[in-house]
Amino acid sequence: TGLPNRSLLADRLQQAMAQAARRDLHIAVAYIDLDGFKEINDRHGHDTGDRLLVVLADRMRHALREGDTLARLGGDEFVAVLLDLADLSACQPLLTRLLEAAARPVDDDGRSLQVSASVGVSFFPQGEAVDADQLMRQADQAMYQAKLSGKNRYHLFDAEHDRDVRGRHESLERIREALRRQEFVLHFQPKVHMRSGQVIGAEALIRWQHPEQGLLSPAVFLPVLANHRLMVEVGDWVIEAALGQMAAWRAQGLVLPLSINVDALQLQQPDFVVKLQQALARHPAVLPGDLELEVLETSALEDMARISETMRACEALGVGFALDDFGTGYSSLTYLKRLSVQTLKIDQSFVHDMLDDPDDLAILEGVLGLARVFRRRAIAEGVETVAHGEMLLRMGCELGQGYAIARPLSADAIVKWVRTWRPPAEWHEASAVNHDDLPILFALVEHRAWTVAVIDFLKGTSRTVPGLVASDSRLGQWLDESGRIRHARRPEIALVESLHQESYRHAQALVDRLEDGAPACDEAGCARLESLQGALQETLRSLMH
Repeated sequence: TGLPNRSLLADRLQQAMAQAARRDLHIAVAYIDLDGFKEINDRHGHDTGDRLLVVLADRMRHALREGDTLARLGGDEFVAVLLDLADLSACQPLLTRLLEAAARPVDDDGRSLQVSASVGVSFFPQGEAVDADQLMRQADQAMYQAKLSGKNRYHLFDAEHDRDVRGRHESLERIREALRRQEFVLHFQPKVHMRSGQVIGAEALIRWQHPEQGLLSPAVFLPVLANHRLMVEVGDWVIEAALGQMAAWRAQGLVLPLSINVDALQLQQPDFVVKLQQALARHPAVLPGDLELEVLETSALEDMARISETMRACEALGVGFALDDFGTGYSSLTYLKRLSVQTLKIDQSFVHDMLDDPDDLAILEGVLGLARVFRRRAIAEGVETVAHGEMLLRMGCELGQGYAIARPLSADAIVKWVRTWRPPAEWHEASAVNHDDLPILFALVEHRAWTVAVIDFLKGTSRTVPGLVASDSRLGQWLDESGRIRHARRPEIALVESLHQESYRHAQALVDRLEDGAPACDEAGCARLESLQGALQETLRSLMH
């Protein structure tokens, strides 16, 4: 081909790196591999392949600038060194010309021969010190990515991503070592019937008792395991540890069912059911029905048929399933229809904001409706306050899990907690609201959020003017459509309407005064609005009873 060989390339690359450092410029190393060259060799013979290489080498050399180097490493592999680049984008026109030169057909004795090129590119200098061999390896890795992405293209090596990959590899090795050293432990967050106070079980949550960093939450190390085989080993450990703990509790007289999170990758293993059966056999004191496997609704369960078959096989052993974070995925109804699950765990994001956001309350109502229609048990995650639990009970959701009940506890601590746990008095008294009166719950949430939004606007912390027409609100619509008629005999209904109208009139007056040039919202006006909101809340609660 008349091109520099590997030895001369190494010398040119060293010179280019030294020159780039002196001039404060960049160089690019482009690793070029021809796509489809082997097929031409196999079909037409090596002489034809050699002639093709000579033509393509000449074309690619002329696609570059004077001073750039194109070398042939051997076979159909070439390397270009592009000099004096002001920035990284300056090499893109040259890379495009290289690809075009490689992809143009070559006429060989009346035959049209055509290949393409996959190009990987690395740059010098980088944030960290690199030598010439590293630059070549980086460009080679990037070329491989270009092949995987569809060929006939270039791929730029990402040094930051490479550091992340190397860092992940080191983290994986440390997690594997932690498994060997038995540094992982389980903590347990109780699940209860909120009104009666009955403890129905707990969720087993993995923690890392790191010798230097202390107790680490799963958010620190589980993301590193995503889509990696080591996740299966960690998952197997969790199942074994959970069964062992249930057996230990039974020996102490505590029967506490456990649910554990199962990663989609673990569930898709061909031997998952066999390993689960063997684990249950090692702990004969544990009833299979006391173990529940939680599967994230947002997990990539691509092979739905196989997953469904695995679930049925686990059910035959007596082990049940729950859909975790229900409502956050895109295929909720498909999961409900095709997967054999007994429990829906309502995602805590909806529970957390339901006291302030009527849309989250509507989602919660929808999920609970789905649970009833499909005859599934529903449990709410993220019950952080007594008010959260009370609202859930009024919505008809009686099972809960969250900080208002208990934070995750050690195995010993949960034994003591079960003996002393009592639900708040408010939960004893919170009965489910009649379905026709659910709009009152929505009105409670919406009006509280509306009052906060008005005051935020008046105080200048928000630029958005909330709606100021009473009949456009959920409460106004409910009064017009059915509320007045349904509760016509209740004296509270007239007070509800009066307080509602007065709240909107007062808010309109405060906004008008601000827009007429008043310097700021007066505290008395905002206090009056909050007082009206409190009185309306109490009257609506009375109406629900």
